[in-house]
Amino acid sequence: MAAETAYNSSRYKLPQIAHHYGDAVHLLDDPVAWTLLSRLCARETSQPEVGRLVRTLYEMMCRAVCADLLPRTRVAIPTRMVSSSPEAVYRGVAIDAHTKVVTVGIARAGTVPSQICYEQLNELLDPSLVRQDHLFMSRMTDAAGKVTGTSWHDAKIGRDVDERIVLFPDPMGATGSSLASAITHYSTALDGKPSLIVAMHLIVTPEYLRTIARAHPGVQVYAFRLDRGLSPADVLATEPGKRWDEERGLDDRQYIVPGAGGVGEIMNNAWI
Repeated sequence: MAAETAYNSSRYKLPQIAHHYGDAVHLLDDPVAWTLLSRLCARETSQPEVGRLVRTLYEMMCRAVCADLLPRTRVAIPTRMVSSSPEAVYRGVAIDAHTKVVTVGIARAGTVPSQICYEQLNELLDPSLVRQDHLFMSRMTDAAGKVTGTSWHDAKIGRDVDERIVLFPDPMGATGSSLASAITHYSTALDGKPSLIVAMHLIVTPEYLRTIARAHPGVQVYAFRLDRGLSPADVLATEPGKRWDEERGLDDRQYIVPGAGGVGEIMNNAWI
């Protein structure tokens, strides 16, 4: 029986914009996502549209990350036509359903994105190998409102991370202090070692990328947009990361510019 050869391997290549932050950073070149994200960030956008936009964007992000990173395998799957045509068997590449993944929801803004990824992973992989953990943490600030660290309030975490891909879907990568703390915990305090750690953001800043690169250089960072709006005009005219030390995306209160405001507050209509 002749076998189809067109799907023997995948030629998928994630579209990315050029930058100088290193191979672990992936800034997606996706005009559809940019359009939806600009609407999400707009001053006049509120619930329920905010919730719909976050869901759509993270469905897109999860698909991109899975296609780019998850291991692949060859399959031979009979279709419904096999009863009348013995040749009716799909033979080709598919995502390896035996991949073990943990998605981590960081309250508040990361709760919904993690749930979206969890749902998609259950469709794509063996659900018994997919887990969702929950972290409750917040920024610690000084009297001037500047971030000084991270406070952990509570957590519901499965102990085993050995050979698992760990995903952190969190909309805003601002200072990086909270995520760096969470990654340290997953890298050092649980049973086993993750095979890969992935951060999935809608927006990141140069400051965030520097924090993660220094604290956890092996972490793969995916984002739809880089915001460095407080950088000098001549720096903004260069490719991202070329003059990294001069780039600035955070104001004095550590909020992203142009950014989206307090996404956790907006998503939950809770202004505390």
